[in-house]
Amino acid sequence: MRVVVDTNVFVSAALKDQSIPAQAVRLVERRDTLLKSDVTERQLFEVLDRPYFATLAEPATVAWFRTLFAGAEPVAIIERIAVCRDPTDDKFLELAVNGRADLILSGDADLRALNPFREIPILSPAAFLQYPVR
Repeated sequence: MRVVVDTNVFVSAALKDQSIPAQAVRLVERRDTLLKSDVTERQLFEVLDRPYFATLAEPATVAWFRTLFAGAEPVAIIERIAVCRDPTDDKFLELAVNGRADLILSGDADLRALNPFREIPILSPAAFLQYPVR
């Protein structure tokens, strides 16, 4: 599957190694194709570099994310989207549409309120762990 993972899932995974979000990210790594855009990649590492998160996230986890993103499929954003009640989340919808994603993985209620978006399911990490493989 081609999967978009919201920044909040990565941050939650970074804060607790055995959490459901961490399990979901590991499943994406093992089984799926992670999609990325310049904007989504930059946002993740800017958030993890903030002093508060930098003291909480293990350096090994941040290194794992860098490796994961190095192998992710880059997507050029051609079609712009402005539909989410939180406009900062539109970048994940853009990535999903432009990257022909099969699924968006998000813990964000603003994104999940749009489920499905253009027939792309938007699942929480817990729902993703139960989602059947296509």
